[in-house]
Amino acid sequence: MELTGKIIVVQEPKSGTSSKTGNPWMMQEYVIEVPGQYPRHCAFTVFGEDRIKQLNIQMGEDLTVQFDIDAREYNGRWFNDFRAYNVIRNQATVQAQTIQADPNPPFSNLPFDAPTPGADDPFNTNDGSELPF
Repeated sequence: MELTGKIIVVQEPKSGTSSKTGNPWMMQEYVIEVPGQYPRHCAFTVFGEDRIKQLNIQMGEDLTVQFDIDAREYNGRWFNDFRAYNVIRNQATVQAQTIQADPNPPFSNLPFDAPTPGADDPFNTNDGSELPF
């Protein structure tokens, strides 16, 4: 599954050691806001230090998050788990980050001389005696 939106929360990474295997683990939680008339929010996690660094999700980024959904039981209650495995960065965001804005946009150096209606204007039917409306 995937959602496209803006990252509005980046939690601090959490880490620990697995009680079953004794291996270290790391995870980080994020919240994405999906735009619309009534914006929706979805919390998701990235599991693994290497994956967290690879995806490099930043606050305020517009992106598409691809994730798997699973549920797990704890003390008779069930909890949903949204685990991201990939992100696709918005092309407009990527281009805006790589291309700096031109301080002199095209045509900004051209002088602006507003044409004044004259006798040589074929569309000028105003002889001065009538209001223009």
